Amino acid sequence: MNRITRVLLVEDEEDAREILGFYLDTIFDEVEVASNGQEGFDKFLEYSKQNKYFDVIVTDIKMPDKDGLTMLEEIAEINEEQKFIIVSAFKDEEYLFRSINLNVISYFVKPLVVENIMQILKKVKNSIIEAKPANIVIDEKPIKINETYTYDKAKKLLYDHKEIVGLSKKETLLLNAMILRKGSINSNEILKKEVWNDINTSDATLRTVIKRVKDKISKNDFIVSKKGLGYIIE
Repeated sequence: MNRITRVLLVEDEEDAREILGFYLDTIFDEVEVASNGQEGFDKFLEYSKQNKYFDVIVTDIKMPDKDGLTMLEEIAEINEEQKFIIVSAFKDEEYLFRSINLNVISYFVKPLVVENIMQILKKVKNSIIEAKPANIVIDEKPIKINETYTYDKAKKLLYDHKEIVGLSKKETLLLNAMILRKGSINSNEILKKEVWNDINTSDATLRTVIKRVKDKISKNDFIVSKKGLGYIIE
């Protein structure tokens, strides 16, 4: 079985999006496209929920709704190994400085030069293939949360030893979001986005769902509240 390569392109300018999308499509197996930073972040989360990931995310910097670097920083908080390529016409020192601690593997400078793009993309694909051979098996083993509970990412099921813990759809979405960010603090806004796709959902509604989950895991509760910050599974 051949190794499938997957890329996410986030670009608000239609012409640049079409050019980059065309050349990405000639090299990578699957190409997803978003027209702004928020849409790009949402696609990343959508794929994460399906345990699918992008080998590289190609993004412009200055975009409406959410700029490219803010999107990258939020994605890096969830997956610090995620690789990025930045596209920009701006030589802005602040943006370049902010990208230093991100896993940025290359830059495309506008106006785009086709030869440079193709050369870089071919190198990126080769490095992806070499790093993850076709016969590699992605570890999907259940996550042991503590001595009592285990979570199966593939099936999105929580187990109390060998017994399934009955969770509603909202409770499952909440738990899955926190498991994907295990070790990181989940703000109310992040959880609202994950569970309801609406950051304007009330805090009271969020607390109700969290309480229901905590009641069901009371035997060995693993959700920790960080006052003023959010919640974490450590």
